[in-house]
Amino acid sequence: MTQDTNFKQQTKELIDSLKAVCAGAGLGNTAGEFNIILQSFLYKFLNDKFSHEVKKMRPELAEAENFQEALEAIPEKEYQMLSIKLNVNAAFLRTDQTLGFLFNQQNEADFAKRFDDTLIDIAASNNALFAVSTEDGQKLQLFEGVVEKYVASKRDAFAKAIINKLVEFNFENIMNQGFDFFSTIFEYLIKDYNSDSGGKYAEYYTPHAVSKIMATILSPQGDQSVSIFDPSAGSGTLLMNLAHAIGPENCTVYSQDISQKSSNLLRLNLVLNGLVHSIGNVIQGNTMTDPYHKEGQQLRKFDYIVSNPPFKLDFSDDLEKLGASTNKDRFFAGLPNVPKKAKDKMAIYPLFIQHIMFSLSRKGKAAIVVPTGFITAQSGIEKRIREKLVEDKMLAGVVSMPSNIFATTGTNVSILFIDKNNDKDVVLLDASNLGTMVKEGKNQKTVLSPEEEDQVIQTFTDKKAIDDFSVVVSYEEIAAKNYSLSAGQYFEVKIEYVDITADEFATKMNDFETNLESLFVESKELEKEIQSNLKGVRYE
Repeated sequence: MTQDTNFKQQTKELIDSLKAVCAGAGLGNTAGEFNIILQSFLYKFLNDKFSHEVKKMRPELAEAENFQEALEAIPEKEYQMLSIKLNVNAAFLRTDQTLGFLFNQQNEADFAKRFDDTLIDIAASNNALFAVSTEDGQKLQLFEGVVEKYVASKRDAFAKAIINKLVEFNFENIMNQGFDFFSTIFEYLIKDYNSDSGGKYAEYYTPHAVSKIMATILSPQGDQSVSIFDPSAGSGTLLMNLAHAIGPENCTVYSQDISQKSSNLLRLNLVLNGLVHSIGNVIQGNTMTDPYHKEGQQLRKFDYIVSNPPFKLDFSDDLEKLGASTNKDRFFAGLPNVPKKAKDKMAIYPLFIQHIMFSLSRKGKAAIVVPTGFITAQSGIEKRIREKLVEDKMLAGVVSMPSNIFATTGTNVSILFIDKNNDKDVVLLDASNLGTMVKEGKNQKTVLSPEEEDQVIQTFTDKKAIDDFSVVVSYEEIAAKNYSLSAGQYFEVKIEYVDITADEFATKMNDFETNLESLFVESKELEKEIQSNLKGVRYE
């Protein structure tokens, strides 16, 4: 077993042990369990990140026999100086806020209250760095307490059990791990809690293949200091993949999502992946009705945008606000119709596509998950959007994914790629025949192999035409095809010609004639039999 695999296993065992403690308290598979595990895990990580950083600043702490005692022995003025030198991705903890201090206090009275108060205190003292904002300016702190809000009895014992699980494993060993490590841990951490779609926005975890294809095709080559944005961020899977492809040090993350739960998950994702500097740009709110990120009075423009927006939801109450004159340019193709009977079937994803097109900088690029029906719709908002993409020459291409790429929905999806500087040919790729069907829970899911993912990426990036897989077409050709973005409509129908001799031709024709004569004879016999049977039919 490699060291990386061993660390992954130990981290997963920590998560499982926290779930076991919650299950023992009757909190299994509840919102309380989710909040307790999320906050406990985050506190543990931040505590060990702080320890890791102070040991680099004061190497004698790493050599100390008892780290907690050595930490508490640092003079107050010197200790405060540590906060100035501390890594920007780390929370600053007082000595009485550390895990080691709490562990030593676990037999004191009202320990559960002390535990909760400590977390809330850490959140308050690090609020400027770790708070998520709402669209109306409120601050959602890092911690809200993990015990007294959820545990009805034996709170001290529960808090002690959590603390004792947290001290069994040291995150300091994995601080230098990269995105591949932490993405696996994050997926494991949330796997039991992502069935809820998080209110109005997309499901929490976009499949790996979709995220990888979007990020790799979209990622720039050598760009520095770029902005990346997701208007329906969920837990941030797409943003983290893109940030990893670009380099966390080269990008600033912006997001908005209506769900507080998903915003908390995104915050954790940013912490794990060294993007704490972007937490202030995480906004909880409705991007369509109240887009938050602005430059002056105008909406901010972004260099790279990724999104897996909700396809259908009830936005009927928001139509008046969305249709205001101030949104005329943003929603240039119009607003979706409200179904008469099922308002929750209202197709709102075109709103997100239009918002993304409007929010791109002059050099901007975007990748958006859309229902495959979007790429061939013959009228309405969808077609008007495609027309503008072609007429303004800002379309890079489309990848149509296999069915069931999302285990939770049977909707076929495609990835729409936008590039405001692509005045050349467009790539249309049909990946619908790739992948292997596997069972995930009660559902069937299609999984692409790494080789298939790379095949899609390389073919799209190289703008390579492959029979029955990909085509490279001009904007004029797309307009001539009624703005269809389906690769299949551009594939050539090929007729194979085989050279044969005159004798071979005569033999084949003789065979055809013999077969036809036999069929004609059989047909006549069948005709006589039917007529005979009809004569025998009598009225009763």
